[in-house]
Amino acid sequence: MELTQDKIDLIEKIIKNDRKFTNNEDLYDDFFNEMCKRSIPIVNTITSDVTLEAYLKKIAATSILNVLKDSGRLRRTREGFAPTNNVSLDEIKENHSASNNYAQAKISYQLINFDNEPEDLAVQKEILQKLIDSLYAINKAEPEQKYLRIYKLRYEEGMTQKEIANELNLSQAEISKRLFKLTEKVKQAFN
Repeated sequence: MELTQDKIDLIEKIIKNDRKFTNNEDLYDDFFNEMCKRSIPIVNTITSDVTLEAYLKKIAATSILNVLKDSGRLRRTREGFAPTNNVSLDEIKENHSASNNYAQAKISYQLINFDNEPEDLAVQKEILQKLIDSLYAINKAEPEQKYLRIYKLRYEEGMTQKEIANELNLSQAEISKRLFKLTEKVKQAFN
């Protein structure tokens, strides 16, 4: 699967606008390669430009963080990750307690992680819509297999395969087989 030039340009823009890119410009190729590796499987399935950009921003944050960790420019602390050239206030206090020379201290703040950021919600909505669309298309193509009914009983109502088999007057093996086929068809729809 290849990326079109507009998507390559978007990835480049997102990388260069990330705050961690500053002072790490020499790692651009690594950032780009890591981001492409992580985004190619789904980038062509997202149709909305806004959702795609939000998705790529999340991928960029993770990709850049991974490259910086791998290159030794970030270290793990109790609060998360910090650049290797930053020193914690506790270390400064221990090293400079007598001289009170805090002028050379670099202060870093812990980032706040919001569980439901708008970008995450947009990507989740896009993926769920793709799942729903593919389920309806699969069911419409083979209505006699009752894929949609089996999906709803299994995943929405939480029924076991045995309970679904009793409900639909089929064997448990047949339900298992249909669930497997449905999963494969949904994977194909996403690819």
